[in-house]
Amino acid sequence: MIDLFSGLDAWVIVSLTLALTFVLAFEFINGFHDTANAVATVIYTKAMPPHLAVFFSGVFNFLGVLLGGVGVAYAIVHLLPVELLINVNTGHGLAMVFSLLAAAITWNLGTWYFGIPASSSHTLIGSILGVGLANALLSDIPLGDGVNWQKAIDIGMSLVLSPMAGFAVAALVLIGLKWWRPLSKMHKTPDQRRKLDDKKHPPFWNRLVLVISAMGVSFVHGSNDGQKGIGLIMLVLIGIVPAKFVLDLNSTTYQIERTRDATLHLSQFYQRNAATLGEFLALGKAQASDLPEQFSCNPQQTEPTIAALQSSLSGVTDYRALSAEKRVEVRRYLLCLDDTAKKVGKLPGLEPREKADLDKLRKDLTATTEYAPFWVIVAVALALGLGTMVGWKRVVLTVGEKIGKQGMTYAQGMSAQITAACAIGMANVFSLPVSTTHVLSSGVAGTMVANKSGLQGGTVKTILLAWVLTLPATMGLAAGLFWLATKAIS
Repeated sequence: MIDLFSGLDAWVIVSLTLALTFVLAFEFINGFHDTANAVATVIYTKAMPPHLAVFFSGVFNFLGVLLGGVGVAYAIVHLLPVELLINVNTGHGLAMVFSLLAAAITWNLGTWYFGIPASSSHTLIGSILGVGLANALLSDIPLGDGVNWQKAIDIGMSLVLSPMAGFAVAALVLIGLKWWRPLSKMHKTPDQRRKLDDKKHPPFWNRLVLVISAMGVSFVHGSNDGQKGIGLIMLVLIGIVPAKFVLDLNSTTYQIERTRDATLHLSQFYQRNAATLGEFLALGKAQASDLPEQFSCNPQQTEPTIAALQSSLSGVTDYRALSAEKRVEVRRYLLCLDDTAKKVGKLPGLEPREKADLDKLRKDLTATTEYAPFWVIVAVALALGLGTMVGWKRVVLTVGEKIGKQGMTYAQGMSAQITAACAIGMANVFSLPVSTTHVLSSGVAGTMVANKSGLQGGTVKTILLAWVLTLPATMGLAAGLFWLATKAIS
């Protein structure tokens, strides 16, 4: 990070500082929304005092971000079409970054102010989709190509199905607990515990499970939502200072060789499957000299792109030895080859074993482009933790008292938290972003129904309305801001 600003013009330094501040502000506000959900149950049930709960939640969020990898981060980044990602310039990058961040922050602040457990994931994804569609309209690109729709559908399905699963599974867990121990003190609310037993805290074992599951939710939240912030910062760095971040400059010689070998093996893979892929890739029909000056990703140019990439990486043992323009060029080739390989993997006619080989090659191709510097990870983790400590009270009250007609019992809290931790953990395994807010809130709602406590219609309608409106509202806001920013730049 020390040389981040070296050699940059003053206006680029100011823009970069503002953009990074915007991202960290988004993650700070994310703490109001999502990390607060991780400690809502444990605070409401008085299993932990608030100051300890938010402190340890911050620690486990930090560990989650630190150990979670970057799979979810780049799932977010690749919502944008490859053409937008490979042809980034400073002005365009600034417009893209500030538009989507301003839209996301505005919506998050508004919903937080009214104490609505809205989803930061929906907010961010809507903003990215809005920028992608606006870019398509401004660039005369078909709307179908303005967004990576397959990735958007995958993420959309995870965002829709995860709350449903949270509702059903949490309800079943609570039913199981009531069947197992129907007379247990874990089925009391904190108020009942204080009035009937003259005790302030939950029974020991219930308290232990509540604390462990809350920290589990914090950990998986860090590894899922924290990665969204990492993805945003990488978009900022690549868009504003591409020369320093389009490739991982700390890549070892072995990693660079793996990347170079992957292109050779990819060429051999295509030749081996020429009967199936020849027409789609125009194998044997294009020369390296056919690549246009304004590079665009076209499957018909796959062979020339492979040849150009191998030429660019020939004899290279350190990315720092490449000029700034050459680094951008190498990244373009790598992203394009990965995008084409992803499309090839979906074509009919390839055997499952061949598709598995192609997936391995794709991982090697992106090993030095899908990364995050350690300082980025630490900054995001700190922003999340600080946000939790400042803004948790509004969301804790909503989750604990305003979803059901009665207060939450200890068993309900355990059921919702265990379900949320498992659901978000599974999403992390498959690199899918999900909403901590909606998984936990729907889990609480499921336990209220299973406990025959009933739901507060007003709160549930408000949460559902926010869930429905978040995507179109943030898409429209981000698209409008991007259009204004682009016009201002041009």
